[in-house]
Amino acid sequence: MACGFRRSIASQLSRVLDLPPENLIKSISAVPISRKEEVADFQLSVDSLLENSNDHIRPDIQVQAKKLAEKLKCDTVVSEISTGPGTVNFKINRELLTKAVLHQVIEDGSKYGLKSELFSGLPPRKVVVEFSSPNVAKKFHVGHLRSTIIGNFIANLKEALGHQVTRINYLGDWGMQFGLLGTGFQLFGYEEKLQSNPLQHLFEVYVQVNKEAADNKNIAKLAHEFFQRLELGDIQALSLWQRFRDLSIEEYIRIYQRLGIYFDEYSGESFYREKSQEVLKLLESKGLLQKTIKGTAVVDLSGNGDPSSICTVMRSDGTSLYATRDIAAAIDRMDKYNFDTMIYVTDKGQKKHFQQVFQMLKIMGYDWAERCHHVPFGVVQGMKTRRGDVTFLEDVLNEIRLRMLQNMASIKTTKELENPQETAERVGLAALIIQDFRGLLLSDYQFSWDRVFQSRGDTGVFLQYTHARLHSLEETFGSGYLNDLNTACLQEPQSVSILQHLLRFDEVLFKSSQDLQPRHIVSYLLTLSHLAAVAHKTLQIKDSPPDVAGARLHLFKAVRSVLANGMKLLGIIPLFHPVGWM
Repeated sequence: MACGFRRSIASQLSRVLDLPPENLIKSISAVPISRKEEVADFQLSVDSLLENSNDHIRPDIQVQAKKLAEKLKCDTVVSEISTGPGTVNFKINRELLTKAVLHQVIEDGSKYGLKSELFSGLPPRKVVVEFSSPNVAKKFHVGHLRSTIIGNFIANLKEALGHQVTRINYLGDWGMQFGLLGTGFQLFGYEEKLQSNPLQHLFEVYVQVNKEAADNKNIAKLAHEFFQRLELGDIQALSLWQRFRDLSIEEYIRIYQRLGIYFDEYSGESFYREKSQEVLKLLESKGLLQKTIKGTAVVDLSGNGDPSSICTVMRSDGTSLYATRDIAAAIDRMDKYNFDTMIYVTDKGQKKHFQQVFQMLKIMGYDWAERCHHVPFGVVQGMKTRRGDVTFLEDVLNEIRLRMLQNMASIKTTKELENPQETAERVGLAALIIQDFRGLLLSDYQFSWDRVFQSRGDTGVFLQYTHARLHSLEETFGSGYLNDLNTACLQEPQSVSILQHLLRFDEVLFKSSQDLQPRHIVSYLLTLSHLAAVAHKTLQIKDSPPDVAGARLHLFKAVRSVLANGMKLLGIIPLFHPVGWM
């Protein structure tokens, strides 16, 4: 990829340095564009070639860069060689750059950047991604939004790279809260309300039964008995629980459809209530299980009684805990999917929990525990609707759609849309996702409605606007111009900057594939949109000679294609028709 330029440079370097080209590929990077000056297209980091040298005898890097540059020659691909601080810089023949980049973008389509030599030798893997995981019988809490969109991004990226991905939604569908809910529904539930608005009604029942249980010990006792009946497999209790679960999943699927997200498997803690007993037996057979004075069972992961390394795996009444069920789930998934990697996407508060789960799997003899990874993320603060504190995701989605519709209605240039509700939701979701993905996933961030809806600047609204406007250009001029390409017509600085930026897409994808951070792609797409905005003003298509118009249209089509590819990876559905207010 990078249109074969990186490999061509590596071939020449390999002859001079007597190293295989494959060893040099990742040391050659496309140069980020600069607003201040024209930059080279690629650079070789001399430092990376000297990484294995002894620090005391390392030669001066600048001297080495100059010596190396003197041994290299320009050819049909490289038109200029220079040196920078610790680098050798390569400028590509301008006409070849234009032709190769635009041809590659159009030819590779949705695979542009993914066929790169940076990914060569990467075998297809079986990847399991567990994400979202809301609690059954409760409305979808906004706290699960980050897990949902981050997990979806990771699954999209892994799939795009050719891996076989299984998306699992591991529901919180077991535990003492179902004792309370079952009792609460028997006391305060209404069948009609459950039919018409299931999760809202179950939420109201749960609030009421908790309130009553605080003052009435008998209700707490009934709740405990109901959960014991569940654990023992009582048909009536399980039937009510199953109903709550099915109704919850129906509601969740409706919300996931709004987000454009799907799952291959809806699993849950309930699946492992029996298998977790097998985990306890295995721990006991290996002499790892210890009973406490309170009657609970624990595992000492330190082996020396360190209190911070004690993990409780069984309650005093013999029932399993969250950690035990997670261990049982991991073992079951390995049996079922034989995964190469399993990724858990949850908030950073669960970091210790997953460390203990992975450690426990290891001491139980499961070497594949090192294939399990936790991707933690920070907390979103200040996500409120106009009514005040918000706890439910649907309220946020409705608020986004409403505000977008109001913005659209307030601007006279807004065209009539076939489906304004859907357009408003797509733009709103893009705004939400870009605000979330701009920083490090591990960082907490302050949510801001004002920032979300800015149509200029580094926002999802701006990305959607750019994509739609470029698509509109293709619709307006496309049929007459997208035939032959005269590369000599794309030598303006604005065109060259875009072409140089398009060269870097594979490196950005590679970076995100290494650390699973979407911010690299977000930053790249925002820069691409700003470059396109500048070019759109200066590189006119209308009233230009046909070969100039055609070349510029090719360029804008390539930008839109790469923009769409990146947006889809992030979980954003691109808009095709511009909305006047944006």
